[in-house]
Amino acid sequence: MKNLLYFENQKKLRQSGIGRALSHQSKALELAGVDFTLDPNDEYDFAHINTLFFDSYRVLKKCKKKGMKVIVHGHSTFEDFRNSFRLWRLIAPIYNHLIHRMYKKADAIITPTNYSKGLIENYKGVNCPVYALSNGIMLEDYARSEEKINKFYEHFNLSKDQKIVISVGLLFERKGIEDFFEVARRMPDVTFIWFGNLAKWMTPLKILRAIKKRPSNVIMPGYIAGDIIKGAFSAADCFLFLSKEETEGIVVLEALASHTPLVIRDIPVYADWIEDKKHCLKGKTMDDFVNNVNYVLNNDMTEMTNEGYKIAEERTLDKVGNSLKEIYEKTVK
Repeated sequence: MKNLLYFENQKKLRQSGIGRALSHQSKALELAGVDFTLDPNDEYDFAHINTLFFDSYRVLKKCKKKGMKVIVHGHSTFEDFRNSFRLWRLIAPIYNHLIHRMYKKADAIITPTNYSKGLIENYKGVNCPVYALSNGIMLEDYARSEEKINKFYEHFNLSKDQKIVISVGLLFERKGIEDFFEVARRMPDVTFIWFGNLAKWMTPLKILRAIKKRPSNVIMPGYIAGDIIKGAFSAADCFLFLSKEETEGIVVLEALASHTPLVIRDIPVYADWIEDKKHCLKGKTMDDFVNNVNYVLNNDMTEMTNEGYKIAEERTLDKVGNSLKEIYEKTVK
């Protein structure tokens, strides 16, 4: 059986979590020995569609017309669309319609966590099985490398005695970038780096203003891939992720795989798989975030990062690939 692994606008999605999901799924299927194609004009027996837009729906209808099974990947929910890019409220009814028509016509839905599974199962018209399966992580990509760490320090002209806190994400309000700036403002002796960008016309005006007025100890290099970002994960003293809504957060897995001490906002998506004070430090208020970062910077976090690494080990791409194969077989049969 051959699968169509479909991602609409692959190049435009490259810098997002969904873009990384493409490379993760491709590698996972290779490891599991599943035959697949990325070309919707190729020959295939069923489809696994990862995007929700107009060409995605066209592919779904084409497959249904041929009697093929279609699996839709639930990367997106109504909830994590809120407070994203500029004019999201205006676009929300259209986006909700796109989600609804894709999910209700699927033969199965895969989504990264039990939290997002619960959300999608409660959407009107969703009657198919919904499976929770992590986006996964390639552990070896985030193994500590002094060469990558040195590339990171050289790129930013930083010294190894500086305290460094990093985060990664698009410039969405939902990602908590304003709170990231406020933590930095309260900790002027620490270097903060936010990796990620967004087209200026899509970025909310309040975020553009916040970026312009950000404290001087915040570096914003935009989107950076490869050895430098992987070196950043290993070199950083703390990964501070203050997102207000996620379906999983691939960057959280990357931090755990890098043995980077993790401070996150206490939101429902992490409730059943990342434990406070065992795998990370969770907070709800600005004082919590500042206190937690301070604690990480001034204490030995080895025990916590070792426990966090176990979470990443449970979500390696070979395991994800085998689970995808099982879901495919259930759905197609």
